[in-house]
Amino acid sequence: MKRLSFILTLLLTLFSWMLFVLSSDSKKPIFEEMGAEAGLNFWHVAGNAGSFYLPEIMGSGVGLIDFDGDGDLDIILVQGGLVDQSQQDDLVFPLPKEYRPGTRLYRNELIPEGELRFIDVTEKAGLQDAGYGMGVAIGDYDNNGFPDFYLTNLGSNVLYRNNGDGTFTDVTEDAGVDDQRWSTSAAFFDYDKDGDLDLFIANYVDFTVPGNRRCLSSAGELDYCMPAIYRPVPDRLFRNDGNGRFTDVTSEAGIAPHFGPGLGVSCDDFNGDGWIDIYVANDGAANLLWLNRGDGTFEETGLISGTAFSGDGLPEAGMGLATGDYDGDGDPDILVTNLRREGCTLYRNEGGGIFTDVTRQAALLNATFPYTGFGTEWIDYDNDGHLDLVIVNGAVTLLSSLRGDPYPYHQTNHLFRNLGGGQRFEDVTQTAGSGFTVPEVTRGLAVGDLNHDGKIDLVISNNNGPVRVLINQSNSPRTWISIELEGKTDNRSGIGARVGIFRKGEKPQWRRLHSDGSYLSASELRVHFGLGDAVAIEKVEVHWPTGVKEEWESIDINQRIRLVQGTGIKIE
Repeated sequence: MKRLSFILTLLLTLFSWMLFVLSSDSKKPIFEEMGAEAGLNFWHVAGNAGSFYLPEIMGSGVGLIDFDGDGDLDIILVQGGLVDQSQQDDLVFPLPKEYRPGTRLYRNELIPEGELRFIDVTEKAGLQDAGYGMGVAIGDYDNNGFPDFYLTNLGSNVLYRNNGDGTFTDVTEDAGVDDQRWSTSAAFFDYDKDGDLDLFIANYVDFTVPGNRRCLSSAGELDYCMPAIYRPVPDRLFRNDGNGRFTDVTSEAGIAPHFGPGLGVSCDDFNGDGWIDIYVANDGAANLLWLNRGDGTFEETGLISGTAFSGDGLPEAGMGLATGDYDGDGDPDILVTNLRREGCTLYRNEGGGIFTDVTRQAALLNATFPYTGFGTEWIDYDNDGHLDLVIVNGAVTLLSSLRGDPYPYHQTNHLFRNLGGGQRFEDVTQTAGSGFTVPEVTRGLAVGDLNHDGKIDLVISNNNGPVRVLINQSNSPRTWISIELEGKTDNRSGIGARVGIFRKGEKPQWRRLHSDGSYLSASELRVHFGLGDAVAIEKVEVHWPTGVKEEWESIDINQRIRLVQGTGIKIE
């Protein structure tokens, strides 16, 4: 009897232990924050000195770049500083010990060391920009096989050419791409199909220190102004001439007449005609959809396309944006983040460049309504084949519930799981980890597979706070494939190419290779596909930016691959 009792007790103990293990695993967060652990000791400095200069609350972004060609993702962190250098003795927040002026470059040591660790190589790489930074765009503009990057600032911008030896050279003047206004997001793309990358720059408003306006909250306290207090300034389009120089074609391309306070930019083929278009999210004004006519000019179709305003016909405070095929019908949809009491806006592409606001139907409005959204991206975090949604948040005017807080603008972030079928999303923020549930003033968001495990990770930048690196810990057994492109006759990084995955008995999945979108940020230059329960794929199809089409067969899954133009089977 005692022996039976002992056995029963032992079995009960083992059963309880198993329940504990299963329960613990189920409570494991989807993302684990590892920024400091991985060596990223960066702290963004807004330079708050009591004058409430508008640029202080708007920055800044983050970029993912394999600058040294070793196969892993390095990180560019855009720094702020002081809007007014005369106020350096009046800072509200003391400069943190981690602070060093200027945008910083951190090299990923994953390849040589086998573990995720970053070291600051800014000075070694020859980066010297110490402007008041906003955003970053990444692309190989000179087709030498090494990605370059463009920094937007409050004031003069900077184009850094990658020398291919771990260093960069400031070629802004030689390339002719400076803009001394307040630039925000930028994007490299090939709008004229000539095989090299052109550059679009969104500009915001005509803020200057002498022209700073004094604005008050509803309670009569000093607060940051809304952008409508200032005049918007025009965006810029630079055509790459292929000889290291660019030409400003803003006017001749038809871009000049329409502009607003631009914050978010993404380039994609929104009407399916084979030419890359431009979408701009404007803060408090009509968003702009520039359709590429294919003759070097663009037509602004925001209003007639249904993407200028909300479904209620109202202008919203467009901050960041994400473009991607969330409903699996083969064309890019648009998600725009807005001010609190507006919620985000999801524009579903109905084909031919016509969109419908489906935010309510997708169950995204109520969840985002109390928040001010900035960086956003479509990612398949669980590799089930459906694009999920990340939105990072942070207020721009004082939150009454935080009155008395030293920096009363912090909010939590959002992770939404796509339930499939192109219909609704589920808010899974509470299981996403501390990077989502701890309130901060978050701005930039870039996505990519930092540790090569086949799961998409996140890097988010905080205004007046630390960088966060969120490593995907989901233990989904689903399969995946990650694809890098190398163009030969097209641009070397393949930006703008359309990639399709074909599986037996399933609709093809399509992704556009790009690094733009989000807010002031640049993501990994690869296309990632979650494959669900698939054990094989039939073929991969690539439509290169100049229109050449190729396919590859017999490609294994659960791997990172590079497809080189000209090595596949040409499709007529």
